[in-house]
Amino acid sequence: MDSMRQKTREEIELIERARRMVPALKARTAQADRDFKVPEETIGELQEAGLLRALQPRAFGGYEVDPRTFFEIQMILAEGCMSTAWIYGVMGVHPWQLARYPIEAQRDVWGEDQSTLVSSTYMPVAKVTPVEGGYRISGRWGFSSGSEHCQWCLLGGIIPVEGEQPAEHGTFLVPRCDYRIEKNWDVLGLRGTGSHDIVVDDVFIPAHRVQRTNNTSLEATPGRLVNSNPIYAIPFAQVFSRAVSTSAIGALQGAINEFRANAAAHIGKHGVKTAEDPVAQSTVAEATILVDSLKLVLERNYAHLMALAEAGEFPDVETRLMYRYQSSYVTNVCAEKASELLRCMAASGLYSTNPVARLFRDLHQARGHIANNFQAYGRSLGAVQLGLPNPDPYV
Repeated sequence: MDSMRQKTREEIELIERARRMVPALKARTAQADRDFKVPEETIGELQEAGLLRALQPRAFGGYEVDPRTFFEIQMILAEGCMSTAWIYGVMGVHPWQLARYPIEAQRDVWGEDQSTLVSSTYMPVAKVTPVEGGYRISGRWGFSSGSEHCQWCLLGGIIPVEGEQPAEHGTFLVPRCDYRIEKNWDVLGLRGTGSHDIVVDDVFIPAHRVQRTNNTSLEATPGRLVNSNPIYAIPFAQVFSRAVSTSAIGALQGAINEFRANAAAHIGKHGVKTAEDPVAQSTVAEATILVDSLKLVLERNYAHLMALAEAGEFPDVETRLMYRYQSSYVTNVCAEKASELLRCMAASGLYSTNPVARLFRDLHQARGHIANNFQAYGRSLGAVQLGLPNPDPYV
């Protein structure tokens, strides 16, 4: 993906392990869709390959890879199964966030088992009550991807005003014994992500398990004093937003791969090969250059974010808004290109067993995530470009 940056031997090996998993992931897509869950076998293989520890601190058995490597792994996995790549992005980014928590919270999760997994749902719906030593929270959150595979969950809520500290979004780290999963994930696409609801009934969360989500100061992210790699200094929104859009790039590449194989062999009712259809030729070429362009933007943006982090600098508001807008744009344009590929397959493409149809469904599901609402993020960027205040408190 990047010819300019020198990857470490470790990074190359992780990428190769991901590539070797693609055929097996592809073979399990129907099962994942049927079960509303990525198979346990797949999670075991991701664990064994170390892929879910890509962004985990070395102090807890992780690799601390450059985010560009993490996202390259995610794109490769998506060529086989977008549901797997989606939960890889979500579950795989949580060790990055946890690395910024107080060291006590990191020990709570990884102290006994460094392969412990964490799910999330950042919707700020928690009822939050400050108490001695922390908070009590209650609530019901939707869309917790991969939750059945995890032993902890990161939950969103608004931390009330405290002294000089304003009210702001907080992330509450909750153990599996303190919440229940309500299975309600029956959807069009990304069925294997098992993005069920999480319910909490009045539990205590100690202060060390709470983070002011978008605050990158050392006071708010004390784990960075221990985990000093610059990757942990990038703003939260810049990392998480890409975790829920980048699998779309790999999924579109997967659709291109399937379309090419099919078009070479398929002969339509009128005796013409799909490969000979001028519309099919243009469509596959346009999809290919879109994948290339989206990868280049991702690479450029993270090269810049890493350079700023290494210099101890913070990206300005217009840069943050533009990069977030570009991230949200990904699923939408990929879904449109998958739609065009599917159209070129005519009626034969509409069988549920067609991999392009599955990726079409997955991509359209992905564009519904709030972090992929490109119209909203575009308006925020445009407002700032035109001299108005930044309307997005989460960037």
